Amino acid sequence: MTDPRAFTHVTTWVFDLDNTLYPPRTRLFDQIERRMTAYVMGLLGVAEAEASHLRDLYWRRHGTTLSGLMREHGADPGPYLTDVHDIDFSVLSEDPLLARSIAALPGRRIVYTNGSADYARQVVAARGLTGLFDAIYGIEAAGYHPKPDRAAYEAVFGADGLDPARAAMFEDDARNLEVPHAMGLATILVAPERITQPYIAHHTDDLTAFLSSLTAGLAATA
Repeated sequence: MTDPRAFTHVTTWVFDLDNTLYPPRTRLFDQIERRMTAYVMGLLGVAEAEASHLRDLYWRRHGTTLSGLMREHGADPGPYLTDVHDIDFSVLSEDPLLARSIAALPGRRIVYTNGSADYARQVVAARGLTGLFDAIYGIEAAGYHPKPDRAAYEAVFGADGLDPARAAMFEDDARNLEVPHAMGLATILVAPERITQPYIAHHTDDLTAFLSSLTAGLAATA
């Protein structure tokens, strides 16, 4: 049960995109991973197994595969982002209850993803969430610095003008909540399994249910 008292101070709601605004069971990101592997193969001239290894290694070492390719191979981010996000969005479906719950959140609502802003807008549209967010920030807005780099959050939050002490962030990757927690945001891990870390204040395996409960509670306390 969500305790709304933990969120009455929040005026800005920050949502990650992949595996957060849609459930992991859609396996949408599997398509992106396959395209990332193929891109690494073509860019570096390596076999599929090596490309898959490097994709995962760079994600762990640099935050994103793109960041690793840029830092270690001087890759151009533009063509990469266009290519890896050229996927089939029909696996996503609209979620009217999620849409109503997001719309009911008091204050500003933004999306912040390590993907591109254009890709984020396509996902938002496929989920029936168009028009619910005040801003959508892709990795371009962070100068291609990825979460979990502090510079990335500072760039995006600074551009948005949000007050970290009055914001909450929903994210499926636990490591991406450590810096926001240190900056003062309320943190919510959206993932199948609970992870116990001091920088994770809340957990849910169902964003729609969590927000439905939260917005009902906030309305009751208003």
